Amino acid sequence: MAALVWHKTRPFLSLHLILRASVRFNCSSSEGCVQSESLSWRVERLPKGESVVSAFQSWMGEGFAIHRGDIFHTINRLRKLKMNKRALEVMEWVIRERPYKLRELDYSYLLEFTTKLHGVSQGESLFLRIPHAYQNELLYNNLVMACLDKGLVRHSLAYMRKMRELGFPISPYVYNRLIILHSPSGHQKTIPKILRQMKADGVTPHTSTYNILLKIRSDEHDIEGLSKVFNEMKKSNVEPNEITYGTLAIAHAVARLYTVAETYVDAIEKSKTGHNWSTLDVLLLLYGYLGKEKELERTWKLVGELPHVKSQSFLLVIEAFGRMGLVDRAEEVWSEMKSKRGLKLTKQFNSMMAVYCRNGLITKATDLFKEMMVTECKPNAITYRHLALGCLKAGLVKEALKTMRIGNDQTLSFQVRKSVPWLETTYMLLVGFADIGDIENARNLLEEFKRLKYSKYTFVFNTLLRTYVKAEVYDPNLLREMILAGARPDAETYSLVRLIEQFKD
Repeated sequence: MAALVWHKTRPFLSLHLILRASVRFNCSSSEGCVQSESLSWRVERLPKGESVVSAFQSWMGEGFAIHRGDIFHTINRLRKLKMNKRALEVMEWVIRERPYKLRELDYSYLLEFTTKLHGVSQGESLFLRIPHAYQNELLYNNLVMACLDKGLVRHSLAYMRKMRELGFPISPYVYNRLIILHSPSGHQKTIPKILRQMKADGVTPHTSTYNILLKIRSDEHDIEGLSKVFNEMKKSNVEPNEITYGTLAIAHAVARLYTVAETYVDAIEKSKTGHNWSTLDVLLLLYGYLGKEKELERTWKLVGELPHVKSQSFLLVIEAFGRMGLVDRAEEVWSEMKSKRGLKLTKQFNSMMAVYCRNGLITKATDLFKEMMVTECKPNAITYRHLALGCLKAGLVKEALKTMRIGNDQTLSFQVRKSVPWLETTYMLLVGFADIGDIENARNLLEEFKRLKYSKYTFVFNTLLRTYVKAEVYDPNLLREMILAGARPDAETYSLVRLIEQFKD
């Protein structure tokens, strides 16, 4: 929603506000630097239950007028902090007291937070009470987005029809939201229809539209589809950004197409604007995949220069060093995180657990598990899967299977199960079973991969074929099964199939 209204607000940022924004900052907040004397700062820190009126009164009591830019900044801060109730209080005060001449943006904010807190029916009722002069494209687009946020697709489509009748342009962000709602596997057939309607409405796809489409193809492990979307993006003369290149790079790195991934990493470095923490996090991940220690250290240094280093950045760089086998360096960052952040989260322990188990250091992993049990951080399914890998790498097959069973009894969301770290650890387990010729357990993992589309990668099926070679077992259906799963046989595949054929009865 913020992106939808940004272009409407930019003219209201006066020189007075810019100068006042540079007065004094309070950088202790986990959300970054916040102006300690701003109106937003006062509203954010109001005690629970205290009215926003007190913040406005104290502000005006010190001789400050309430400008549109103050409200803009306050609302965007509250939105970021998910303080929707406070945001609604602010807008209700603005509409009631009218500290400046109201415009459609003010009613747009009021509509947004009313709908978020009280539902679409209340939002619709409010919309009808808003002066007709302000019931324009911005209000309609925000009403459509509010319906989509609540999952009311039919409601949104009805308002979109009304917009066409009135001649109001529909925002590309509305179509973005529709595409996201239809991104689950069972609903993706609707996406081409949405794109056709977008074209019929004369709406040019935004860079973010293509980024969403690329992410869907990446999550489906569909490299061919990914390339097709990117080519369409270039044909449409839509400029890629660092998010575009990051999605492409990660998808190719996961598919083990490292040369292509490296090309997109170079594009990220060229297109990035400033030191954006999210882009730097992507680079930490990718340099770990590509084994580029020098570049990883350089990027980590840039992250360290940010006003606030997020916990996620620590976890990513720890696992990146572990992926390169640099256990000592991972331990150094772990110690730094421990001293600066403390160990409060299970995922913090899991990051170092991944390093130890990936590198077969089961004794260190066990000691870490004991430390984890002493804290209030409970091991989860991810913890046990890492430990199972560590046991298997250490040759402790029975312990690995037992640990896997314990992990399978833990609750695990579908989002985590389809995530790259989970799939990577599971694939390394598959490699371990292939090395000892354990067909039964390798098969169990393959079924998991099939459900998550990860079996589309040729290297996954080739690992299964290696299991049959090691076990000296013939199966005539392996190649057919591989093709039906969406994987393309390569030279290694046919070499392994020929080896398996030696074991015919």
